[in-house]
Amino acid sequence: MLHISLSDKPQRTVPFYLAMEEFVACNIVADECLFTWRVEPSVILGRNQLIDTEVDTHYCHANTIKIYRRKSGGGCVYADLSNLMISYVTKQDNVALTYNRYTSLITAALMNLGIMAEANGRNDIMVDGKKVSGNAFYHYKGRSIVHGTLLYDTNMEHMTKAITPNNIKLKSKGVKSIRQHITLLKDHTKLSLPEIERHIIETLCKERIELQPNDIDAIERIAQSYTSHEFLYGNNPTFCKKKTFRIDNVGEFCIKIDIRNNIIRKVNMTGDFFVLRDDKEELLSPFQGITLSAEEIKRIVPEAPETVIANLSRETFTKMLMETALCQP
Repeated sequence: MLHISLSDKPQRTVPFYLAMEEFVACNIVADECLFTWRVEPSVILGRNQLIDTEVDTHYCHANTIKIYRRKSGGGCVYADLSNLMISYVTKQDNVALTYNRYTSLITAALMNLGIMAEANGRNDIMVDGKKVSGNAFYHYKGRSIVHGTLLYDTNMEHMTKAITPNNIKLKSKGVKSIRQHITLLKDHTKLSLPEIERHIIETLCKERIELQPNDIDAIERIAQSYTSHEFLYGNNPTFCKKKTFRIDNVGEFCIKIDIRNNIIRKVNMTGDFFVLRDDKEELLSPFQGITLSAEEIKRIVPEAPETVIANLSRETFTKMLMETALCQP
């Protein structure tokens, strides 16, 4: 694997590193690439999540915690200088194989340090039955990108107060708070975070390249797309009807439907599900302009929504749409 490093070391923000993933995917030809990064306190939303339901914006503003959105699906995460962010770029395009490869590599590296880590669920790494790493995936121009957290000594007060997962998700995990289902690496090793970071890089990467100033300039131009108001708040329109769902092995959904005069004007779907193709709107736009009826909704639902959203069956998708459309506003 190829390790990507930078020729300079100033403190950068989340958008820079997300843009760096895109730059690497487009410009580095190696089969597998990896780089690590750390940022000042930040909340990072999944592509399809609503800020108002996932983040306590007042707490974030009061405590200088930045809010950003990424292009991958999955849930909201908190990052600071006391945890490690890892980005993995590969030419492999199979979602399951990419996840398995990545989580196996990180798990093995941790176990080499005497930390009893194991991959669990669709995107987590666990230690002693508690989450120490959450990861997300997306396709970008013929490459696959996995990125995620590795918790070391995170500010737990910020994490628990900045992120506000709803009661459905917490209940599904059998816990009452975020703190109850995560653990920190500092409680399982005497090594420092820089030592763990160095070990992961040296264990997994056999080659290294350093990006130069012109590369950094290109990344900074890409990063501007992540800081626009439209990208950050674009998934926050107002709708007439709303219903949330938690589907095993698929994820959490919040479906909102704008209905006027018994005609569906727009359908929006947010949550921590994983989008396998660039745009989920191919699933939702066909409903615009149809009459609100069970027959019409069933007629419009595509045959294979699982090709757009991982593991989402036609039956489940139809059921969610029907229940939302017919619920009380």
